[in-house]
Amino acid sequence: MREECLVCKAPLEYLENSEPMECAICHKKESSRSRCVNGHYICNECHTEGMDAVIGLCLEESSKNPLEIMERLMRQPFCHMHGPEHHVMVGCALLTAYRNAGGEIALEDALIEMYGRGKAVPGGSCGFWGACGAGLSTGMFVSIISGATPLTEDAFRLSHFMTSKSLEQIGRIGGPRCCKRDSFLSILCAVEFVGEHFGIQMEKSEVVCSYASGNHQCIGKRCPFASAKAMLRHAPE
Repeated sequence: MREECLVCKAPLEYLENSEPMECAICHKKESSRSRCVNGHYICNECHTEGMDAVIGLCLEESSKNPLEIMERLMRQPFCHMHGPEHHVMVGCALLTAYRNAGGEIALEDALIEMYGRGKAVPGGSCGFWGACGAGLSTGMFVSIISGATPLTEDAFRLSHFMTSKSLEQIGRIGGPRCCKRDSFLSILCAVEFVGEHFGIQMEKSEVVCSYASGNHQCIGKRCPFASAKAMLRHAPE
């Protein structure tokens, strides 16, 4: 997983303003503010190729623990160290665990809806929108299970409340980005939130990060999920 650019593995750079770019894989042309230092741009569609498998994988799950489900999804070929795939996977893992813990939803329909909503959040939203897609994914999850629309009252409130809880925890840790860290933080917030507001007790477990070696921007001991090895590796001289 120790990569940035999917073409040449070089680090990414983020531009001050959007520029016209051509995807190095499918050659689609669009505006973006990110590319690798060698000039390669990868569009969201190419970056998440194969992610539609997430629906079938979640339908086969029996776990009530969304962290376990998320870890299994993170090991799939379509998941990279960072990327917009996490904007879909967080909500899908939560929907699956919620149903398995007794939540009354039509899971396949809910997963398809989550897939469409999550894919609409582009990579880089954490830095450019001030709203990490993993945190937004928990709001989408609550919106789906509560039936929220722009015209609902309590469901509207709850989905916004959920998103704010997740983003608060992500903001407390600070940057630079880590899609794994922010996904775990968001899921833990959602487990607590759903237990309090929906009466469904999903399971949770201790998270010990195994991804530090693949993250060029790992924050080491500042991360609440850092292992002892990662803390030593990233400790100041």
